[in-house]
Amino acid sequence: MKKSAKVLSLVLAGAMALSLSACGSKPAEPAPTEATTTAAAESTTAKAEESEAAKSTDGKQFKVGVLQLVQHAALDATNKGFIQALDDAGLNYVVDQQNASGDQSTCQTIASKLVNDESDLILAIATPAAQAAANATSDIPILVTAVTDPAGSDLVDSNDTPGGNVSGTSDLTPVKEQITLLKQILPDAKTVGILYCSAESNSEIQAAMAIEAIEKEGMTAVEYTVSNSNEIQTVVTSMIGKVDAIYAPTDNVIAAGMATVAMVANENGLPIICGEEGMVNAGGLATYGIDYYELGYITGQQAVKILMEGADISTMPIEYLPLEKCKLSVNEETAELLGIDVSGLK
Repeated sequence: MKKSAKVLSLVLAGAMALSLSACGSKPAEPAPTEATTTAAAESTTAKAEESEAAKSTDGKQFKVGVLQLVQHAALDATNKGFIQALDDAGLNYVVDQQNASGDQSTCQTIASKLVNDESDLILAIATPAAQAAANATSDIPILVTAVTDPAGSDLVDSNDTPGGNVSGTSDLTPVKEQITLLKQILPDAKTVGILYCSAESNSEIQAAMAIEAIEKEGMTAVEYTVSNSNEIQTVVTSMIGKVDAIYAPTDNVIAAGMATVAMVANENGLPIICGEEGMVNAGGLATYGIDYYELGYITGQQAVKILMEGADISTMPIEYLPLEKCKLSVNEETAELLGIDVSGLK
């Protein structure tokens, strides 16, 4: 009996061993080929690159400093477009919004503050703001906008290849088309007064373009300049009886004081063709101009390329809003006040 029990135990033990061996076995795997080894290596490299990209952006909150020269519709729209582009890209950022209220010395103070606060990028809206920022740092990337000619304002080496830490977008307005619009609305106009601030280099550039366009249309151009906003009412008043129309380019001082310009001009039957839509809304007659919100949005997309993609600002050309994105704006209330028919405009 004992011998039979011993034999049975051995048989059961052997069966259990075979059963455990069968459960723990795996089918033989094929030896790796050169193709599978290469694919695995490329996959590992791609994952490592994605991880590094994530480390460089996802965990960082960027400091964006904004220096705006003055508050008026065009510059405000540019600012909003810029911020919207950052939001649409999902950029993790904090923004320091600063406004110099039209004072150039304040621009310099704000620019120094943004540099001392170690901003990762500075947006400078309008030429004096851009010049102040560029003078404050040669290291921090600076994007400018609402600047007619960055190269002409000594902000970049050239508009095609900036060469330093400054790039951005130009608000070069279609001056020729605006003067054509003036002639279309006022076919009998013979003398056009060009109103701008002599302290703004962008305005001088546009004034020169306007003079050429006005003369090509067979009219005479006369320049009227102010050095600050306090002179606007006096200068506009001096134009009454001497000109048939006023052309006001995208000048920040005039734009900010457009309510005063329109008050004097409209009361005296003097139509104003403006550089941008905000000036029309403030009492000007009409414009064929750029969309400043779109301009700001393009600038924001540039910021995303710099901060999230590591784009080299020194090789980033100045960008312009395409002519097809310009639009006609007419203030019908002003037209009615002046007794001008604008129904046929397209």
